[in-house]
Amino acid sequence: MTQALKDIVINALEEIKAIDITAIDVRELTGVMDTMVVASGNSNRQVKSLANSVVVDAKKAGYSMIGIEGDDSSEWILVDFGDVIVHIMLPTTREFYDLERLWSVRPNDSEEEPVS
Repeated sequence: MTQALKDIVINALEEIKAIDITAIDVRELTGVMDTMVVASGNSNRQVKSLANSVVVDAKKAGYSMIGIEGDDSSEWILVDFGDVIVHIMLPTTREFYDLERLWSVRPNDSEEEPVS
């Protein structure tokens, strides 16, 4: 189910010309979701259109959305489908929060020595 929904989300984002679409498998990091999709839009209007496209296409395919956050400001919109979470942001917001780096760090990736 996750792969099919992920494909629908990515296609919906591509239709509205999202920038730098990234899908991250986070199953090893959390039990809350399987996949996180991150994309950018060039303006608040495009971010809102991207989120709307994702919601409409997923609903057409029979998927239920759990919730949506941030559609009032459209700087960062989160669309929650349970197994797949979609983050759509303005480029400056995406750069600031750097979710891809945050969610790609694995527990054993630390190069620092443990403190005794």
